[in-house]
Amino acid sequence: MTEVKLAVGYDEYEDGQRMNTEIERLSASPEAAQLTSLIIGDWGQAYENSSDEVVEALVKHSGSFPALRKLFIGDMSFEECEISWITQTDLSPLLPAYPELQSLTIQGGTDLGLSKLQHDKLEELIIITGGLSKKVLAEIAAGSLPNLRRLELYLGVDNYGFDGSLEDLLPLIEPGKFPQLTYLGLKNSEIQDEIAEALADAPILDQLHTLDLSLGTLSDKGAEVLLASERIKKLQALNLSYHYMSDNMITRWRASGLPVDVSDQQKSDDDEDWRYPSITE
Repeated sequence: MTEVKLAVGYDEYEDGQRMNTEIERLSASPEAAQLTSLIIGDWGQAYENSSDEVVEALVKHSGSFPALRKLFIGDMSFEECEISWITQTDLSPLLPAYPELQSLTIQGGTDLGLSKLQHDKLEELIIITGGLSKKVLAEIAAGSLPNLRRLELYLGVDNYGFDGSLEDLLPLIEPGKFPQLTYLGLKNSEIQDEIAEALADAPILDQLHTLDLSLGTLSDKGAEVLLASERIKKLQALNLSYHYMSDNMITRWRASGLPVDVSDQQKSDDDEDWRYPSITE
């Protein structure tokens, strides 16, 4: 696999460097035709500037990247830009421009849109945010991704953009919605117990090999329902790492013989049971 990462740092941006120019330069290079993975990092002060020009440039030069299969928009460290500050845009124009794309990863939820989420070959959709809006959740649910095998959503908290509820997630787990799905990650959530309770006996589990509920506020309440589920026992992997389960519950999981990850136990801050997902900044 041939992979390239493009980034425009603060100083480069101040000196006039622009991401659309970098994409154009890459499109004219000899390696463009063999490029299979493209990572777009900081496009220059992403806390103020959206990814509009990134999308426009990638669509304009899509013919130069016929082998592209993996695309990551927004790969930047917190030193470059906090996740909740990354300003995105509607990324759905990328999908028809790259009909052979198999994997799309997005970091940053501010102003993110997926208004026309349709792609016959996309196998993997990963969205990493400190707070994912219910608008985007609705757009995913309304989309058409018949070949999707991995859906991984970092849901986050209301302070950073998560304005939804369990009701906004339920359409994503309806039978037949993603017929090829085998990996489901609804993670980094402040409503992890509610999600666990909704999924414990959901028919979608019958088609999954992996359920990922990591990085959130899962407590004994949600874990108890999962542990009692017959459908959970059929999974090849259950990821509950970074959690707020008790020592006793961890012991019960380890004694169950199930392929579960219960590492990275967290402790509530005080008697009021304040619990936080992993990515809250």
